[in-house]
Amino acid sequence: MIEAYFAEKVPEVNRWLDQLMPPVTTPPPRIHEAMRYSLMAGGKRLRPILVLAAGEVFGGAPERLYPVACAFEMVHTYSLIHDDLPAMDNDDLRRGMPTCHKQFDEATAILAGDGLMTHAFRILAEMDAPAEQKVRVIRELAVGSGTVEGMIAGQIVDLEAEGKPIDAGRLAFIHRAKTGALIRGALVCGGIVADATESDLALLSAYGDRVGLAFQIADDILDETATAEQLGKTPGKDAAAGKATYPALYGLEASRKQAESLAEEAIEVLAPLGQRAELLIAMARFVVHRTS
Repeated sequence: MIEAYFAEKVPEVNRWLDQLMPPVTTPPPRIHEAMRYSLMAGGKRLRPILVLAAGEVFGGAPERLYPVACAFEMVHTYSLIHDDLPAMDNDDLRRGMPTCHKQFDEATAILAGDGLMTHAFRILAEMDAPAEQKVRVIRELAVGSGTVEGMIAGQIVDLEAEGKPIDAGRLAFIHRAKTGALIRGALVCGGIVADATESDLALLSAYGDRVGLAFQIADDILDETATAEQLGKTPGKDAAAGKATYPALYGLEASRKQAESLAEEAIEVLAPLGQRAELLIAMARFVVHRTS
């Protein structure tokens, strides 16, 4: 079910991304080439797919959901470009291709990330939706990617924790902020654009909190067990850098059990939605059991 859903939706996400991005020929061409290079390099497109899945549960219109989905993918890709920089995780490979700073240069990569982030908010400001919806979606994306329990907060704490002992609470914060916050925001924004009720948005938020953490735990596991071809990036870098990860603190088997437990908790949260939650239930299990 999930594989078929991704196979159907990912090409549409890519088509919308291509349409919403400035052409390479738009001056100054180098920055738009770099932005497109990283954005269109592939990847799972999980965050946009979550926007679509959550929105479809509540009958959201595709023409409203896709711009939001693309904005989340642009912010996610910006974070990957910056994460790969020498000052951060210093990686040479992303989505099976040379990282942006390797393909271009560090200055261009920094600006490409900045460009994707700012363009995402322009898309949301200009999308066809009521003003109140736009403001709520813009706020959710800003919070999910920001410095107060958002992606940037998780990233700085992750960098500070390298090579140091870490407790369970701090590790959970890193993962929930660095990865989980944007995943939770994607789900909530899908609901917002689909006119979901406040109680339903609360369900999506609680579900997203658990799924987001489960996803990052699964990523930690894959970093230790998958190949470069499977990951599209360099495996084993977390351990080599002394990163704070669930396998480092708990071991692989206990980490798997925690991820599975979180996925089941996420599924239980959706019980009030009944059969409408079928797609999101399958998604929760997919993020834990995926192989790349």
